[in-house]
Amino acid sequence: MTDDHGQTPMTDDEIEAASLGSAQQVNGQVALREYDPHWPAVYEREAALIGALIGARLDERPPGGGGRHRLEHVGSTSVPGLPAKPVIDMLLTVADPGDEAGYVPALEAAGYAVAIREPDWYEHRVLRKQDLDPSAGSANLHVLPGGCPEADRMLLFRDRLRTHPGDRELYAETKRALARQEWKYLQNYADAKTEVVERILKRARPNRAS
Repeated sequence: MTDDHGQTPMTDDEIEAASLGSAQQVNGQVALREYDPHWPAVYEREAALIGALIGARLDERPPGGGGRHRLEHVGSTSVPGLPAKPVIDMLLTVADPGDEAGYVPALEAAGYAVAIREPDWYEHRVLRKQDLDPSAGSANLHVLPGGCPEADRMLLFRDRLRTHPGDRELYAETKRALARQEWKYLQNYADAKTEVVERILKRARPNRAS
């Protein structure tokens, strides 16, 4: 349940089942903002906080019990020049996202709360923090296992948009057009971007023409 989820469109029942509490509803258009240069600094602040809280705990665990973690700024706020919802998306990779005891309590102390569980999809978790910053009202921390295809996909897509203006503009135009439509759930809007995301990823993958 994220932007560019990489699956077939989710049904209403699937969206609600994955959400702790109520799923994020739009019931109208999606509000996008033009790129804000403050967003990278907001990410860096949160990354430093998260690293201080859980870095040693995760990295000192034995192989198979946690492993070294990785934290990255992902999503549209990580791409200069791209319009986005004012939400800082972050990717945290760990050995086992299902082992919530290994990282969730520390993050709860910093204002994060588990919002989404998808045990059948790479044990994906999303922790959400509200009242983040004047430039970005909230943060989504996506937790995935290190080396999983979706983590690699998120980073590949981000890096393609950062380095290829044509694909960045294509994605921006798609986002603006879809944002003007009416949606029930935020996930419906995210799923609608899948076709153009896959086209861009096809160009980004090794041995593909750019």
